[in-house]
Amino acid sequence: MNGLAGLDQTQNSMTSESNTIKTQLKKRDWGQLLVPVMLLLLAAGLTFFNEYFFTLGNLLNVLQQISILAIISAGMTFVIIGGGFDLSVGSVVALSGSLSAIVMVRYGVGAGIAAGLLAGILVGFINGSLISRMNISPFITTLGMLVITKGVALGVTGGASVLNLPKHFAWLGSGHIIGIPVSGFIVVVVFLIGIVVLRNTTFGIKTYAVGGNKEAARLLGVKVNRIITATYVICGFTAALAGVLLAARLRSGDPTAGVGMELFSIAAVILGGASLHGGQGFLSQTLLGVLFIGILENGLNLMNVPYYWQQVVIGSVFILAACIGMVRKQDTR
Repeated sequence: MNGLAGLDQTQNSMTSESNTIKTQLKKRDWGQLLVPVMLLLLAAGLTFFNEYFFTLGNLLNVLQQISILAIISAGMTFVIIGGGFDLSVGSVVALSGSLSAIVMVRYGVGAGIAAGLLAGILVGFINGSLISRMNISPFITTLGMLVITKGVALGVTGGASVLNLPKHFAWLGSGHIIGIPVSGFIVVVVFLIGIVVLRNTTFGIKTYAVGGNKEAARLLGVKVNRIITATYVICGFTAALAGVLLAARLRSGDPTAGVGMELFSIAAVILGGASLHGGQGFLSQTLLGVLFIGILENGLNLMNVPYYWQQVVIGSVFILAACIGMVRKQDTR
């Protein structure tokens, strides 16, 4: 009888925790209005100062340019909500694109895409397993994996781009459907699936629980190690998908592609309202963070701002993202 009572108590606690998390998912703090307002002001300013910004051609170009970062950031959102982060995604983009190109040249488009995606999934699984089971910090684990995957990408390609990819493969990266980039449709599908998973599945609820309080989630019966590993697998998959799409756009497998994407994706997620401490974040808001970064870069290019000054501005955005995150943290105490 005591065992049954304990089981009932655990189930009730789990139900209570689930309801609490669902309530948090519906909550909107002031900070989540900040990025939309900043985005509107940025777009209005660029429209005023540059006649080419608010044109259909340029907006479609922005959509295509941000697609890679958006897909990476979708996976990064899962990891950050779960209480971690992944510094290896940029190198995974390079490795997956390069490996996909190598296999594609020999065995066809389908085999190449599968090889690239599997490489990302494997890297994500290794990252998640080391972090969750060996209790190694995400910073050390993913930083080490960044170096490893970068080395492997250079090794399998001999340090040179893999060329002569099939023309129909390039359609994934630069093709259009009813005038809209194919990569834009892929972004929509990725985000819709991600939103449903985070908001409407047990896995999503448990991901928020693990990120909010790992030990409490474990006491409530959540398989914490599995959840953490799964978030890194998702992140590895989305980075690999981005790498394949980038290879399609470039029509080559570039072992140096994806440099800095890890920083841009983390900044986009934090700008979108997630916390590096875990337990909060929304994919819809992440997309706004990606749009802000993409439109800012596009605007700087349209105004012919020198590359080195662009780096100063983008770096300032990273710091702004960190400041917003700290203010949100203090505001929710």
